[in-house]
Amino acid sequence: MAEFSKLLTKTDIQKRLSLPTKCFKPLPSPKGSHGRDFPAIDESGFAWTFQCSTRKKGHPKPVLSKGWLAFVRHKELKVGDRVKFFKEKDQGGPATPFYRVEAEKEIKIFGVIFGYSPIVAPFP
Repeated sequence: MAEFSKLLTKTDIQKRLSLPTKCFKPLPSPKGSHGRDFPAIDESGFAWTFQCSTRKKGHPKPVLSKGWLAFVRHKELKVGDRVKFFKEKDQGGPATPFYRVEAEKEIKIFGVIFGYSPIVAPFP
């Protein structure tokens, strides 16, 4: 089951992936700083490095910045597509978590959203 998923907005595909605060818990904690890198493996087996950060002041809303736009371009994501993140345990270590990311294209038939189809793109 996905830790979180999101339908992408214009800001998500042009600048950064803005996440609801409730999504912050499953992501790596910044631990004293306002940002932290973490790897995520896509459905093709490619490892992406994203940075999860929060605002330095005010409400600590999490966003993915570094690496995110490269992922968007590679997957050719558009407004209305969906992205899902999963937290899993590494088979090699006792409790080392890693993340899996999946992108899905919105499928419309006669202008009506019919569902979503996984995007499996070749390695960049």
